Amino acid sequence: MFIDTHAHLYSEEFETDLDETIFRARQSKVNYILLPNIDLASMDTMLALSQKFANCIPMMGLHPGYVKEDWVNQLSFIEQKLFESPEKYCAVGEIGMDLYWDTTFCEGQKIVFRKQIQWAKDLKLPIAIHCRDAFDEIFEILDQENSKELSGVFHCFTGNIDQAKHILNYGGFKLGIGGVVTYKKSELPEVIQQIDLNHLVLETDAPYLPPVPYRGKRNESSYIPLIAEKLAEIYNCSNSEIAEKTTQNAIHLFQLKKFGVK
Repeated sequence: MFIDTHAHLYSEEFETDLDETIFRARQSKVNYILLPNIDLASMDTMLALSQKFANCIPMMGLHPGYVKEDWVNQLSFIEQKLFESPEKYCAVGEIGMDLYWDTTFCEGQKIVFRKQIQWAKDLKLPIAIHCRDAFDEIFEILDQENSKELSGVFHCFTGNIDQAKHILNYGGFKLGIGGVVTYKKSELPEVIQQIDLNHLVLETDAPYLPPVPYRGKRNESSYIPLIAEKLAEIYNCSNSEIAEKTTQNAIHLFQLKKFGVK
């Protein structure tokens, strides 16, 4: 069994074949799919998807790329949604910082990120971190906020070995590995070769960042085994060992037993 720990299957890219996409995932032994929220606009569609498919488990959070002029109102509404039924969610996410496209709301992103970390600690939920061109800024906040109550995943990790070690030294964090690990020019294989498999979970970030041989096309959860195959090559072990360890890592990190995952 595999778990896709990060997929946006509620996106418009899946409007015409969502049922088939879920079916293909199950056929590929991807039995559970975790859905990170983005903003207010994505919330209803994501929750409807999780209600329709019991194997799709939602998160709740405000993505840094959607921290704009109205971020105070967005954050307030998301806080209300999260705290009224925290048992519905496997994590506070997708949260973090993204300074790749626009740095206009950098300070707002920092405030929003810190606030959502504090929610997670209060609710004893893990966090799913989006980090793009912002490792230093995120580390500055996490160095201050980290505690025994805090755990989470650096989603779509593509950092270097020093950044990986910094993350793992927090004690409660894992690295989300997706399609980038299969790319020819990716340096990620050399980095994760130096990291124990117990620190990794699998993800697609569908519809983005598909693994080879689907690069340039829409990503989906059924491609998780392709990522596992690459990890088996890196760790010189069987695909079944990758499946077993990363699945158990995900179950533990996201407290999935309370959702019936075994």
